Amino acid sequence: MGLRHGMRSTKCQLIAASLCVMLLGLSIATLSTVTRYGLHFSIISNVALESSSYRAIHHTAFYVGVFLSMTLILAALLSAVATVRESRCLTVTAFFCFALAFCGMIPALCWRYMHNTEVENSILDVYDLVYEEVRRNGSSSKRHELTRIHEVFLCCGKHSPLGDTAAVERRMCRPGTAWAAGQDCLQEMHSFLKKHMSFVSTLLGITIGFTVVYGMVLTSFLWFSIHFSNNLDRKGKYTLRGS
Repeated sequence: MGLRHGMRSTKCQLIAASLCVMLLGLSIATLSTVTRYGLHFSIISNVALESSSYRAIHHTAFYVGVFLSMTLILAALLSAVATVRESRCLTVTAFFCFALAFCGMIPALCWRYMHNTEVENSILDVYDLVYEEVRRNGSSSKRHELTRIHEVFLCCGKHSPLGDTAAVERRMCRPGTAWAAGQDCLQEMHSFLKKHMSFVSTLLGITIGFTVVYGMVLTSFLWFSIHFSNNLDRKGKYTLRGS
């Protein structure tokens, strides 16, 4: 009776956890899509050179996010089906998917903290290259791209210790526009990235907690519950054979 009660409780918790993990997987997929195709990131990606480190970081972040989201959604579906059917095979497969997602999220979270400045510097470098080209050559083809960056980030120009950016800002910051309020673009990009990366860290932290506590632990407990329950059901049963 106690084993059956424990299994029933585990199944209810695992069903609820599977729903939460599926929502977290969809959230990571949405965040990855925003990171890949969002206006703020795509405008920088379009301007960046092929050899820029930003392009490599941008594409890698998207594909890692898609991999993690698909793995979490698959793990949630498998654990839900395994719970309903009380299937040991599906339970093991769900545990493996949770473990795979966990092994992918830990390096991603560590990389986020260890290389945080690398992401920011790669974006700021792209802006600096475009800005300096426009400053040296006012008729440069990069002028339209610089204007688009200013419009997207609601900023214009940057503060330079050399004090030679006023001419660029007079040409690029059209009066009467909301994005020409004199905001330093380097500061605006830094603020935007800080908020975005904080959201990424929070989402990864919550997902890791659900993956370990409610994913791997509960699927393990469910597997043992199913295993011992089947053994108890067979105990004391005999099959009569004809002589």
